[in-house]
Amino acid sequence: MFLHSILKELNNYFILPDFWGLSDYASLLVHIIIEEEFIQEKKLAIIKNSEQEREFMNGLKSRVENINTTNIHNYETWEETVEKFTSIVEELWYKHARQVHITKHSKT
Repeated sequence: MFLHSILKELNNYFILPDFWGLSDYASLLVHIIIEEEFIQEKKLAIIKNSEQEREFMNGLKSRVENINTTNIHNYETWEETVEKFTSIVEELWYKHARQVHITKHSKT
């Protein structure tokens, strides 16, 4: 087992007396403290069946229909098409999504 000398949490170890001996090798017992913590996160979300979801989907449908996909003959034109689609989705997402707070219970 290797212990990093900078981390005080992992550098509190001792050799069990029953394992002391003439050898350079011995079992180590390491005490690691695990603390409980509540983490607040903010995320963007669109609530299912909401007005924002309807507006997002309608906007997506109407704008994606206007993307020209007839000239995708190589990687470059395919990549341009994907970028157009991605920018449309991002723009509509940030327009219609709302911020929600999520509390997570975590152990560190």
